[in-house]
Amino acid sequence: MSEIFREIDEELRRENLAKLWSRYGRYIIAAVIVILLAAGGYVAWRDHQTGERRAQATRYNSALSALRTGKQEEAGKLFDLLSKQGGGYGLLASFEQAEMAAKGGDRKGAIAIYDRIAGSSGADPAFRDLATVLSVMHGLPEGDPKQAVERLQPLTAAGNPWRVSALDLTAAAKLKAGDRAGALAVYKQLADDLTAPNGLRARAAELAAALKS
Repeated sequence: MSEIFREIDEELRRENLAKLWSRYGRYIIAAVIVILLAAGGYVAWRDHQTGERRAQATRYNSALSALRTGKQEEAGKLFDLLSKQGGGYGLLASFEQAEMAAKGGDRKGAIAIYDRIAGSSGADPAFRDLATVLSVMHGLPEGDPKQAVERLQPLTAAGNPWRVSALDLTAAAKLKAGDRAGALAVYKQLADDLTAPNGLRARAAELAAALKS
């Protein structure tokens, strides 16, 4: 008897499944198709991104090679292309562009690129801070020293990777502004900073001694 009830139960289940399939089968198929398309799209996008990064790496290395062999124009075009594409290699290319401009005597052009990097919300904060340091460094000879001190102030905080460089530039800016006491205080701070490179500490100590006299 129990076998009969089991068969009936199975028949009912099959019947219910058939009814459910006839009612919702097309939706299930559509959902599966959407999932498959989404998965395929993600894989295609990932492969495209991987291929693009490889292409950027190749272009970046080609630009560096051209730069090393004196092909400035070719290197400049490749760096410009990469900088417009964005991403990690685009950021590195922008730094290379700025350095090329500075070495070529185009100080204003270099500063403009560094300022663009410093103001980019998409760049890592460490790279933005580095761009600020380099912008101030190139702009200090002809720029406003007080403005330089203001720009560098946030970078002099403990834990900032460019703190020592920012302090060194801050002291130079204060000295240019005629603030001997301020420059002396910063140089003394650098001379006593065990995290600063030995060469920089020695130079800071010498400058501090000179300012005292």
